[in-house]
Amino acid sequence: MATVFHAIGVDIGTSKVRCVIGESNESARMNIVGVGQAESKGLRRGIVTGAEAVAEAIRRAVGEAERVSGLDVNEATVNLSGEHFRGENKSGVVAVAGAGREISVEDVGRAVESACALQLPTGWEIFDRVPQEFIIDGQDGITEPIGMSGSRLESLVHVITGPSAGRQNLEKAVRRAGIEVERTMLEPLAAAESTLTDDDREYGCAVVNIGSEITSLMIFGRGAVQHTAVFPFGGLHFTKDIAVGLRVSMLEASKIKHAYGCVASFLMDDQERQELIEIMPVGRNEKRVLSKEILCDIMQPRAIELLQHIAHEVVATRAQIPSGVILTGGGAISRGMVEIGEQVFDAPTRLGSPEAAYFGGLVEEIQTPEWAVACGLALASMRSQIREFNLGGRSASGKVAAWLENIRKNFR
Repeated sequence: MATVFHAIGVDIGTSKVRCVIGESNESARMNIVGVGQAESKGLRRGIVTGAEAVAEAIRRAVGEAERVSGLDVNEATVNLSGEHFRGENKSGVVAVAGAGREISVEDVGRAVESACALQLPTGWEIFDRVPQEFIIDGQDGITEPIGMSGSRLESLVHVITGPSAGRQNLEKAVRRAGIEVERTMLEPLAAAESTLTDDDREYGCAVVNIGSEITSLMIFGRGAVQHTAVFPFGGLHFTKDIAVGLRVSMLEASKIKHAYGCVASFLMDDQERQELIEIMPVGRNEKRVLSKEILCDIMQPRAIELLQHIAHEVVATRAQIPSGVILTGGGAISRGMVEIGEQVFDAPTRLGSPEAAYFGGLVEEIQTPEWAVACGLALASMRSQIREFNLGGRSASGKVAAWLENIRKNFR
């Protein structure tokens, strides 16, 4: 009888906490057996401002997923976000010392560690090391150097760093909710896990995860991460614009955005432009009406501005993204974001929803960009558990093999 693995992803965002419970199946896909979400409080731009409020939101989201799945959650993989994260491409070189100059696991480990020898600001740490490729005696593009021969091994690694306190406080809030942190994972990396194909990673693409207050960019090429950037804006900017422009409350503005929001006027015909929306201004007792065209006139300039910021970053990296731009996160779902994105990026643009090839079970209920991160967290956890099981559990040799396999999976 096949071993069944369970994996839990908890996406802790500024506006929502989402939980996905997955179960392994024999077809190498992950069946989603439980989902839950709750309004989020106590978080600002990815940083915990109220630990108990965050813990309560986690409890509600996880509790709902537990009821749907009938399973108890003890540990979970959670997302890391924040505007202070930095991604840098580094290289490290070591001499191959083994018999016959054959490259060993230890040589690869030393080469990666050599690339990650950074001078970090006080209170900062390395959050992730993503190998890009290896170079043996000048021959580049190598993804699996172990067992090859050479005297000089160079590693190219994408190193992601940030303040330790943000991670520590988030983990404390998760533990306060009664859940252990299995591992943490950067938000755009989790979004990529659930939405990208192998071809996307290989030929080059950009994942743009638009949250409530934070937007993150991760560029892939040659099968690995090439660039990471974080921007201090997101979907909340649209809500604030509507609140100010229409003189309504933030709650009312959010409802209007989700019900009627469109950021591309060219998608609306004349009849739709003149359709009327009822709103309740702050401090008034009577409703008033406005056309959908006016709402679009408020939202469209902001969409163009936000996407142009990201496009400038993509251009600055000189990255090739023939597979285009994949938009994930709740801020990506406003009507017209894909069409505006295609104009701004001058590249194919699509919404990134959990890939049907990777998921089964309840996936149809959550096949939207908002759930990309939570699904990616659970999928990464499941893949990690299966790798570790196949490589001999938690023995010392198994740990080394699992570490090596973790490097290999980054070239998937």
